[in-house]
Amino acid sequence: MRFIDEVKIEVRAGNGGAGASSFRREKYIPKGGPDGGDGGRGAHVIFTASRDRNTLQELYLRKRIIAENGTKGKGSNCHGRMGKDIEVFVPVGTVIRNEEGELLADLTEDGASAIIAKGGIGGQGNARFATSTNQAPRYSQPGLPGEAGICKLELKMMADVGLVGLPNAGKSTFISSVSNARPKIADYPFTTLAPSLGQVFMDDGDGFVIADIPGLIEGAHEGKGLGHRFLRHVERTRLLLHLVDVAHPEGISIHDQIKEIEGELVGYGESISKKKRFLLLTKMDALDETLREVVMEEAKQYDLPIYPISSVSGEGVTQLLRDVYDEVVKIREYELEHAAEMEKPVTTRLSVPEKEVEPTIYDDEATR
Repeated sequence: MRFIDEVKIEVRAGNGGAGASSFRREKYIPKGGPDGGDGGRGAHVIFTASRDRNTLQELYLRKRIIAENGTKGKGSNCHGRMGKDIEVFVPVGTVIRNEEGELLADLTEDGASAIIAKGGIGGQGNARFATSTNQAPRYSQPGLPGEAGICKLELKMMADVGLVGLPNAGKSTFISSVSNARPKIADYPFTTLAPSLGQVFMDDGDGFVIADIPGLIEGAHEGKGLGHRFLRHVERTRLLLHLVDVAHPEGISIHDQIKEIEGELVGYGESISKKKRFLLLTKMDALDETLREVVMEEAKQYDLPIYPISSVSGEGVTQLLRDVYDEVVKIREYELEHAAEMEKPVTTRLSVPEKEVEPTIYDDEATR
């Protein structure tokens, strides 16, 4: 199955059914009075987050979601049937926007749901308009149209820790050695073509989720390479691990590698560039003691916690995971304490399509 994290679909809620204009016509009951029922509500389109979904592949193939209309009201005060709501399941972390880019919903928890398109209200039947001075109203209301529009869906993975770095920096090897993720690993760049998630378990049974995205190249935030498409997947992370290859096959220095990735994070926006980061010097098992000292001195010029590690030999990995876990726990506790102060996204709604108002129904010969 392809990893699809962006789709554009048409969503259309059901229209409300028209109210009925009817009079009770029964033997031995003269002047039975109005008995037109209301029209049924149009069906809603509801999006629900589910951990059973990992991609937007189903919606990529579907393209259009059109809900059922409400049925018309009838005589004898019979109301029309409501349209059956459509529930669409999407991965946790799905962001839904309208065509103008305004936020409709951000589904960040399993089971969270939002009505993206509301069904139209059914029209009232003529029985609703009977009064002491107007005992035989001959008009009813049409149903209202449901909301409709184009929706853009983006998947942003829900992870505690994100991995960033140049291609072939050792991200896939690292995540496979510390978690249950099993991404493809090879000795050439751009082995990772889609993000992957892994669960890291600590000794006490707790843990954290880690996300790996394809390697970044210069200009990624402007659309170059693969990584720019997937940077959104580390927007929600609490901590970033910046992996640097100390034994780069092309001889790129530590300074140039760090500078390039940091520039891409800043270029993408504050949602990523302001996150706390740990600097991981990978493949340390390939260096002798002299080169290790040189590499450490070069890395110290950056104001980042430094961790020399080897995913193959396991050097420095245990202490790194402990420190990462402690940092994630601190950030979680801070978020819980300041949840009320954190800015909540402003949401909007889809528009109701323009439609000529149906004329008022006059039914002099109304029947049941």
